[in-house]
Amino acid sequence: MFTTRPTLQGTFGMVSSTHWLASQSAMAVLEDGGNAFDAAVAAGFVLHVVEPHLNGPAGDVPVILAPAGGRVRVLCGQGPAPAGATIAHYRSLGLDLVPGTGPLAAVIPGAFDAWMVLLRDHGTRTPAEVLKYAIGYAEHGHPAVERITGTIEAVRELFETEWTASAAVWLPGGAAPAPGSLLRNPDLAATWRRLLAEAEAAGPDREAQIEAARRTWREGFIGEAIAAHAARPAMDSSGERHAGVLTGDDLAGWSAGYEEPVTYDWRGWTVCKAGPWSQGPVLLQQLALLDGGLPGALSGVISPEGLGSPEYLHALIEASKLAMADREAWYGDAAEVPLAALLSPEYNAARRALIGDRADPALRPGSPDGRTPVLATHAGRTTPAGDPGYDAMGIGSTAAGAPPGTGEPTVAPTGEMRGDTCHVDVVDRWGNMVSATPSGGWVHSSPVVPGLGFPLGTRLQMTWLEPGLPSSLTPGRRPRTTLTPSLALRDGEPVLAFGTPGGDQQDQWQTHFFLDVALRGRPVRGGPDLQGAIDAPGWHQDSFPSSFFPRATRPGSVTVESRAGERVIEELRRRGHRVTVAAPWTEGRLCAVARDPETGVLSAAANPRGMQGYAVGR
Repeated sequence: MFTTRPTLQGTFGMVSSTHWLASQSAMAVLEDGGNAFDAAVAAGFVLHVVEPHLNGPAGDVPVILAPAGGRVRVLCGQGPAPAGATIAHYRSLGLDLVPGTGPLAAVIPGAFDAWMVLLRDHGTRTPAEVLKYAIGYAEHGHPAVERITGTIEAVRELFETEWTASAAVWLPGGAAPAPGSLLRNPDLAATWRRLLAEAEAAGPDREAQIEAARRTWREGFIGEAIAAHAARPAMDSSGERHAGVLTGDDLAGWSAGYEEPVTYDWRGWTVCKAGPWSQGPVLLQQLALLDGGLPGALSGVISPEGLGSPEYLHALIEASKLAMADREAWYGDAAEVPLAALLSPEYNAARRALIGDRADPALRPGSPDGRTPVLATHAGRTTPAGDPGYDAMGIGSTAAGAPPGTGEPTVAPTGEMRGDTCHVDVVDRWGNMVSATPSGGWVHSSPVVPGLGFPLGTRLQMTWLEPGLPSSLTPGRRPRTTLTPSLALRDGEPVLAFGTPGGDQQDQWQTHFFLDVALRGRPVRGGPDLQGAIDAPGWHQDSFPSSFFPRATRPGSVTVESRAGERVIEELRRRGHRVTVAAPWTEGRLCAVARDPETGVLSAAANPRGMQGYAVGR
């Protein structure tokens, strides 16, 4: 099978991430004797510097980790809503949706603390040893990728007129950095150097330094600056200036923590995801729907022979619609989620019977355990073609009257990636494996905290301003994030870590990737053909409310890469899908690493789309 790059193989260590500098920094940690967790932390901080349009240290990061010989765990770096984030408060401001930008959308930052907890509990290096790569790029500069330039240019007016602290960092000399020019962030470098000085003052003990760094973030000069900044009114996507509700007490009272993964067994594989405070179980529900015999002419298409056929794509698209509809009705952190029922054979047999030969554009959540699904009023509406919100995706959108900088840019209707999130996977020679999806705190999400060099995140936009829903805005509860790393086992052994940026599309692209790996089996070279699965023509559907402001729905819409072929595209249209044909290499930004427990052979691959993600290893 022709691939854009080889699937890398070796026995020492493998890294795949969404930026080559992060991948190589992680590999440098492995070469220096660090383990997969040390390497992932170093990569995470580098991603904050080299992909600032996609993530930042005040953003979020869920992590799935599998220590060699230990059990798989989820480390939750998704901060909850602040104590003052009540529906009544937001409604009193005349809002019916949480803004997509600005301090009012800020949750308690989760990424920094999660990286430090991972380093403390599973790493071997000090904070200075993992932060040195990020500090170097922030201080001395890194070549700006084209999409950084595009993002900053799209929000230039907002920076110059409203978010002047952001202009000071991202418009050096009054101009956005040219692609390939060195982009520096001296404020961020100074922040990390001061944090390290305070951490090292705690003494030579590695864990003491990590705990001191965490205190500095939450209660020291960083926490104080964040709390003061959040209280200042700033222009947001509502078109008004609002102050946030995040306080120093919120920062001091939260820390990242561990959870058990949600799992599903599929044809000899066990797939592990974060809980339903994320959209992770959506992937598991799709596997459950595709586990039994599909009805009618679709019977048998989930097979090696069916891969890539029109019938195969139609089945995946329709299963995705059902799973995403359940996400909309049942997932969240503000109410009990009937997860066992949602993944049960009985429930999915009934849901599977709804998959017909024709496309169904309706939002059809099910009734697990006989419960009646309830949708947010806004989610129950469809967004018709021609409405300003229908095609509201991408940087600089002015849909629904929103100013530039709205929401999390994910995928344009044509499939073009505008930026959104990052990902990193690492496996080392000892068998440690980790998958992490950092996001939030984008340059266009909120004003830069003066003197710190980074903005706050805006994950609260994923909550509803209606009470009684699993994803209602609720103090102390996490917004239902789209961030969703994956880890899979065979016979109880971790063998595959993977993930992708892409907002609501993440568990659509990951399902497509995983099925390609699982159905093709083990090629002659020994190990899964990761690169072939990543390179396979991609797609996504939008028949559900977007997680991002202004929460648009595009009923029946499916975006398919042109490489899927005219026969596939025309057959999908014949079945009733509203197909947008995207450019050849636009759907997905997957990363993956793998390990064969029998031979110790490690593998890695990365997405060629956007020419930014790279795998390294030996």
